[in-house]
Amino acid sequence: MLAAKAISNAFSGLVHLFYPRLCEGCSKPLVASEQVLCISCNLELPKTKYHNTADNDTALRFAGRVPFLHATSFAYFTNEGLLQHLLHRLKYKDNKEIGTWLGSQFAYDLQQTDWIKTVDAIIPVPLHPKKEAHRGYNQSNLLADGMNDVLSIPVLPKALVRSRFTESQTKKSRAERVQNMQDAFIAKDKEALKDKHLLIIDDVLTTGATLESCAVALLKIPGVTISIATIGIAMD
Repeated sequence: MLAAKAISNAFSGLVHLFYPRLCEGCSKPLVASEQVLCISCNLELPKTKYHNTADNDTALRFAGRVPFLHATSFAYFTNEGLLQHLLHRLKYKDNKEIGTWLGSQFAYDLQQTDWIKTVDAIIPVPLHPKKEAHRGYNQSNLLADGMNDVLSIPVLPKALVRSRFTESQTKKSRAERVQNMQDAFIAKDKEALKDKHLLIIDDVLTTGATLESCAVALLKIPGVTISIATIGIAMD
């Protein structure tokens, strides 16, 4: 067993020697203990530190729209910023490792809160099946899996489904986004979700229309309470 592990480590070392893993931020080679970002770039991630602040910007964007227990975001999402670069690589360049890594980093921060211990399951925001088939994966599932690796909270990727295909939200106003997402999700296996505290996870919070629609679908289940988490919060 030890010999096999030594061989595996040696092979891995040779692979890294000829094909070094590069930092997604600065393109410098990563050392063995680093993943996705080097230590320097990791320190550059603009973390929000919202997790223990009830009236943070994420929570305020949902205030009065849907009832929720907690809402938070991991880092600020700005145009041409580091988080935008990482999420672009995740969603459009097939770099799935970024998804699980970001989810795990978010989870380490959430471990410092008391409320995360009350969450019964993590619900990734689903993609429409056609869109997921085209991309090959749902980035929110990867984020949730990374969170599960640290928090050991069950992930329920099929608890919500898209009931219809929705147009891109990118160039729509807030009102148009809300209308576009109205009744876009249906909750499945409602009996299993009754009386549960569910944490909805998505990549970026802009107007919150998608997450609001998810929350509305889940809150139709008796006894369900929700919290909301996103990797990024878009800033002007």
